[in-house]
This record gives sequence, structure tokens and C-alpha cells, in this order.
Amino acid sequence: MTVSVSLTALSPPPAPKAPALREAAAALEALFLAEMLESAGFGEARDALGGGAGEEQFRSVLVRAQAEHIAQNGGIGLAESIFQQMMGRNHDENWT
Repeated sequence: MTVSVSLTALSPPPAPKAPALREAAAALEALFLAEMLESAGFGEARDALGGGAGEEQFRSVLVRAQAEHIAQNGGIGLAESIFQQMMGRNHDENWT
């Protein structure tokens, strides 16, 4: 009687794919969203922030913060599309 056993080593789970590239794609989506919010007039209500000389600067900070929040919470899918396109173009081991 002969028993043959073959063991195959399990490969470790794959590492997260290109975290720096994913972060860059999310940052680009946030920038795009900030521009869209600015163009749509987000935060343009006069005196909504109390008026004064710093209102214009604070409004741009508010728009950027809102855009970053949207992008970090799923966004509109632009970051994932950018990431997938970049991963498809770069089959180099440095991207994994």
C-alpha cells in the first residue's frame, strides 16, 4: 500500500495594491471635486460665514475640506477609475 501526499504551500495574502498611487488618485478626485464645487457656487452666500476680510479665504478652505470629505467617503468613483487605469498601464512589480 502506497500513500502519496502532496502539500502545496499557501501564498500569503496579497498586499494592498499601490497605496501611494491610490492616495494620489484620491487627492486628484478631491481636487476635481473642489473645482466642481467652486464652479457650482458652493459657499458663495454672502455673510453666511459672518462677513469680513477673511471670509473669501475661509470659503476656499471650506470647499476644499468638503471636497476631501466627499472623496474620502466614496466620492464619485473618479479615484477608483484613475487608480485602475494607472494599474493597467503599470505591470511593473514596483506598483504592487
